Amino acid sequence: MAMSSSVKVTLVVVAAAAALLWLLGPILMPFAVSAALAYLGDPLVDRLQRYRMSRTFAVVLVFIALSAVILPALVVLAPLLLDQIRTFVRHIPDYLAWIENTGLPAIGIHLPPELALEPDNIKETLAENLPQASGFAKAAFGLLSRGGSALLVLLASLLLIPVVTFYLLRDWDRLVAWVDSTLPARNRETVRQLARESDVVLAGFLRGQLLVMLSLSIIYSVGLSLIGLNLALLIGIGAGLVSFVPYLGFITGLLAAGIAVLAQMDGLTPLLWVFGVFMFGQVVESMILTPWLVGDRIGLHPVAVIFAVMAGGQLFGFVGVLLGLPVAAVVAVLLRHAMDRWRQSQAYLEP
Repeated sequence: MAMSSSVKVTLVVVAAAAALLWLLGPILMPFAVSAALAYLGDPLVDRLQRYRMSRTFAVVLVFIALSAVILPALVVLAPLLLDQIRTFVRHIPDYLAWIENTGLPAIGIHLPPELALEPDNIKETLAENLPQASGFAKAAFGLLSRGGSALLVLLASLLLIPVVTFYLLRDWDRLVAWVDSTLPARNRETVRQLARESDVVLAGFLRGQLLVMLSLSIIYSVGLSLIGLNLALLIGIGAGLVSFVPYLGFITGLLAAGIAVLAQMDGLTPLLWVFGVFMFGQVVESMILTPWLVGDRIGLHPVAVIFAVMAGGQLFGFVGVLLGLPVAAVVAVLLRHAMDRWRQSQAYLEP
């Protein structure tokens, strides 16, 4: 059966968008974050407009409210995080020494002298294997190696986010209307219905998942702080932020906190407390947070979630990691629609 012209145009547009995303990946991070924030903030701005406010004034009010919440948190958390990062860097030799002299021998592994976990050896190994590293690892290593200039680029990107978010949020309805006006009349209602379904899935999932990540960051940070771990805030927030991938926050946080607490404290009792903190967080997430805040909105199996994030990172770097799940959620909606159409088709119904 010949492919229709509309399908051909759609495939060309999708292919061109993917190629453009791949080419511009390194600079798209602030724009992707801004688009997500504008998408999440649009319903609140629409609600304020019902009180006969102008769109711009409503956006300004939302920004003021968000700033009143975010800025004090940054003022409190930023110095603490920087202090813990300095503590981590200062104690890297201690962590490496514990892994080499205690951790690995405990499981029967003894490294030869040439593979000793010295900081200089690790740096040399990374430099030798950098060409084979993934795009994400290259970016991270390059960020660390470029030092001051990379920090300036990062700060510029962070400062760009609120500016781009403001303009996207102000013109969001106009952008949606423009996209709607480009739809072909024959498929307009179908596309609108798919867009509405995707919007319900995306909005519920993103807002719920952000609340889950925030809740887990608080649970892990507070729990590890009560144990007395020096890096409690750094590990807790890191584990919470990567918890959008099933079990990744639990595994990475448990490993990092386990090594840190064994290098800092004597005996196995602190390790048991660390395990208890992460088990508590995992139980709260699976039995309370995820069912209550996220539910089954995305409709993806955990394996599909992991694949979407890894595939996005492999194809488009950090931007791909950010977009992996939202794109997968939309694809899931399209696949369900295609399956419904297939089950109603004559080819499926014929005996």
